[in-house]
Amino acid sequence: MAGLAKDGGTARAEVIEALIENAGGQVEAVYYAFGQFDLYVLCEVPDNVTAAALGIAVRAAGGVDARIVPLLTTAEIDAAVRLPITYQPPGRS
Repeated sequence: MAGLAKDGGTARAEVIEALIENAGGQVEAVYYAFGQFDLYVLCEVPDNVTAAALGIAVRAAGGVDARIVPLLTTAEIDAAVRLPITYQPPGRS
C-alpha cells in the first residue's frame, strides 16, 4: 500500500507486469477493488511451479499476501470430463 500511495496505480501495475513477464508470463489485466481483496491480476504463467515461485518471491520480499486461483478454460474442462476416471464413493459397492 505504501508503494501504491506513493507511486499510484499505474506504476504499481507496471511493476506487477514486469514481474510476471520476467517469469515468462503475460498479464491480461490488473484491477484494483474494494472488499476483501484489494488487487486482482489476471495473467497467464507457464505452469503452477512458476505461479508458486512468483507468490513465494513476492511474499518473501514483504509484499502482499497473495491468493493464486488457477482458472481453467472451457476447452480444459471439456478435456477433463473426457478423461476415463472411475470413482466409487466410500460405503457403496
